[in-house]
Amino acid sequence: FSDTTVMFSDIAGFTAWSSVREPAHVFTLLETLYGAFDRIAQRRGVFKVETIGDSYVAVTGLPEPRADHAVVMAKFARDCRQKVDELTKQLARTLGPDTAELL
Repeated sequence: FSDTTVMFSDIAGFTAWSSVREPAHVFTLLETLYGAFDRIAQRRGVFKVETIGDSYVAVTGLPEPRADHAVVMAKFARDCRQKVDELTKQLARTLGPDTAELL
């Protein structure tokens, strides 16, 4: 398969982070993140191979060959990175400190 590009994504520090969280919280994070990756993959024509824990594996050029496999994967990776940044900011706003009137 000479016209193929593979992307491996992994969340740095995930094992340590998840070890001190409730399983439902960990599941929600991964489901939200990788669900977004799946939608981007579908839009870009990228084939999701699998997810294993916090790892996401995707490929272009398989199962259908395509000459622009590297360009498509680069755009997919960029879009995924932007989504991670967006979700991280949302998470920071949700979990960040808050000040309000107490009744």
